[in-house]
Amino acid sequence: MEYKDYYKVLGVNKNASESEIRSAFRRLARKHHPDVNPGDESASSRFKEINEAYEVLSDPEKRQKYDRFGAQWKQYQQAGGSAEDFDWGQWSARPGAQRVYTRKVSPEEFEDMFAGGLGGFSDFFETLFGSMGGGVSAGSTAHAYAPGPQRGRDVEHSIRIPLEQAFYGTTRILEWEDGRRIEAKIPPGVQTGSRVRLSGQGQRGANGAQSGDLFVRIEVEPHARFERQGDDLRLTVPVDLYTALLGGEVRVDGIDRSVDLTIPPETQNGKVFRLKGLGMPKLRRPDRHGDLFVTVEVELPRNLSGREKELVREWNDLRKV
Repeated sequence: MEYKDYYKVLGVNKNASESEIRSAFRRLARKHHPDVNPGDESASSRFKEINEAYEVLSDPEKRQKYDRFGAQWKQYQQAGGSAEDFDWGQWSARPGAQRVYTRKVSPEEFEDMFAGGLGGFSDFFETLFGSMGGGVSAGSTAHAYAPGPQRGRDVEHSIRIPLEQAFYGTTRILEWEDGRRIEAKIPPGVQTGSRVRLSGQGQRGANGAQSGDLFVRIEVEPHARFERQGDDLRLTVPVDLYTALLGGEVRVDGIDRSVDLTIPPETQNGKVFRLKGLGMPKLRRPDRHGDLFVTVEVELPRNLSGREKELVREWNDLRKV
């Protein structure tokens, strides 16, 4: 019979506290859970080992017996003994003395242990503790792990929306596999990474418990004209050479309205103008907006005529005087 090193299975030392053992179990159980590794037999086998180790080390009585056995087993091995010759009788659970062990577990522990199904314990475990030594075995009807009301899981769903919908807000209809249709209202001002919580719209609860929540994670698509930075928007506007030199006005089309921007004489290429309040609405204060920053891109005239080139030369000569 193979000896089981439960401390090694959980990756803790023999002096580990209850909280350290519980933390190690939850971390490993989530990693190797059958729901996370569908079809992976090695992960399923590892999951059962982790659960068995936790079943022993989380129970003070079992842990004490296991530690006594382990010390004797180590001495026996060091003396050159083999597993076939070891006297298992003194450690075997007595027939008819098996009992139901009661222990409270958190909902998270319960989910980690039982959501994927456990199967049986090893021969080593059965020999030391019996078929009902505290775990839940097939056919068992009276034990502390009987599931009570279990709140449904929270669920996250991602959606992509254009910038205009992030500006004005929008509504999306989400449909569950069970036929439920949920209206998700996306408020103005959301940005990539924002999460909208829909209370009670997640996975249904078990045995009359409340349902989990649905979190809608937002991804705002890149825009062809605007660059978003938080609640501010940035936009590049072409300005002809003559307006840049002499001054004038250019039309700026914002996301929700158009305005006339005054260009002072001798405006340099790359000059940035701030249009206050023409940016995105603030998520929790939609009556307030960020700003729109407009960068001037001076456009040079093309296809100059002979006369135009002559005038440019004269102008150049004047600048040299």
